[in-house]
Amino acid sequence: MRDAVTRGAWQRRAWRKNYNSSYGLCVTIPDMPTLRRFVTDPQGNHSLHHSIYDGMAYSVMVGCGESYFSAFALFLRATASQVALISTLPPLLGSIAQLISVWINRRIKVCKPIIIAGVTLQAGIWLPLIALLIARPDNAWLPLVVLLIFYYGASHLATPAWTRLMGDLVPERRRGRYFAYRNRVTSLINLVSMIAAGIILDVFDRTGSTVIGFTAIFSIAFVARMISVRHIRRMHEPQLHATTLENPGIVFNTVRHGGAGIFTLYFVCMQMAVAVASPLFTVYMLRDLRFSYVEFMANMGAAVAIQFVTLNLWGRIGDIFGHRLILLLTGVGIPLLPLLWVVSGNFWYLLAVQAFSGLVWGGFNLACGNLLFDLVPAAQRVSYVAVHNVLYASGVFLGALLGMALIDMIPARAAWFGATVMTPLLNVFLISTLLRFLVSLLFLGRIREHRKVRRPRLSSALIFRLTRYNAFMGAVYDFVTETKVDRGGENE
Repeated sequence: MRDAVTRGAWQRRAWRKNYNSSYGLCVTIPDMPTLRRFVTDPQGNHSLHHSIYDGMAYSVMVGCGESYFSAFALFLRATASQVALISTLPPLLGSIAQLISVWINRRIKVCKPIIIAGVTLQAGIWLPLIALLIARPDNAWLPLVVLLIFYYGASHLATPAWTRLMGDLVPERRRGRYFAYRNRVTSLINLVSMIAAGIILDVFDRTGSTVIGFTAIFSIAFVARMISVRHIRRMHEPQLHATTLENPGIVFNTVRHGGAGIFTLYFVCMQMAVAVASPLFTVYMLRDLRFSYVEFMANMGAAVAIQFVTLNLWGRIGDIFGHRLILLLTGVGIPLLPLLWVVSGNFWYLLAVQAFSGLVWGGFNLACGNLLFDLVPAAQRVSYVAVHNVLYASGVFLGALLGMALIDMIPARAAWFGATVMTPLLNVFLISTLLRFLVSLLFLGRIREHRKVRRPRLSSALIFRLTRYNAFMGAVYDFVTETKVDRGGENE
């Protein structure tokens, strides 16, 4: 009897501890005690608890705030070209911070100060964003660009150090189980946060108080990111790091002549072709089709939900037939996406298009992640991925510049195969379709898969973490690490 009472008291104390550590956010986390199976070290296990809470808070920030940057720019009276610039220039300049982070980390040898500095700066950017929303000066898009450069720069500053720290905290044999759990929780919270933010915006917009709506969701994003800071501070950093960081420039020159070079070239060119149209989808929905914020949210959420649900399916296909096959399939599907937007502006039709988009992008992202990790030696991955991400952001920016130029060059009425298109945005969508097909035609046949495809290797050996929501790719995941697979094909 005494044991039962003691056990009940311990459970109540544990519940209160988890409740308080979430700043009063009573969120039911399934099977949280099973984290004890991942590591036996109490200090490491404590850190992994806080990493999950950090990921949950980060997902709230992305869902409530970052997902609505383009809608925010339109509310500030930005033009279509300005929205394209806002969507692509800050991530490009911000991605350079990854190279700076690797350089700093190789010298100071510790990760937590870099992570905390980046996360705290990112949280602080929400305050001037709210001030900009309230002031709404003329040409507000210019200070918005500057603020978002610092926002993305702060995020990228923390990324390599975070990847290295988590590689040290999670044993290699346990990474698959741990990150699979963490990713399920954070992805679900991201989707719920996105839906909640859309409803909040729509409610205030209907009463003519859109400023209050944006202020509310941005304030939630700020508080959520500050909660992330608290939990990161409570994580333990091992004194000896298991992972090393090499000079990104040397790594890139070493790897680019192999299969990774042609793969990165394909990936960058495809993102460039995609970005010709991608920043304009939000403009098309909110300005031309006059979607409400709830309809806009539903359109975005459909892609995220389907992408999340089908990720395991794509993984099984990759295990059996190889990830190059997935790349071939999605390399044909991705060019079709902007073409489907031209067919109709009906809300339910576009909802189905976005569901198909989530299916295609989910497979593409998974295949690209696995191929990149197969093609780059393990010791060079963190540094190479930093360079890879800078090139990716550069391609997106150049594609957006082309899209901006096309908006001004193409007449409002244009004939395509006997049909007349009435808006320049749809013409840009069609050009993006042609460019995507061209990239697939030029590069897909030259990409090879180095690993031998055999069953039963689990594709969950590649571990992702949710990093942001992208308007044209759905949920975007960064590559964290790989797990070992035993002879029976099960993650250890």
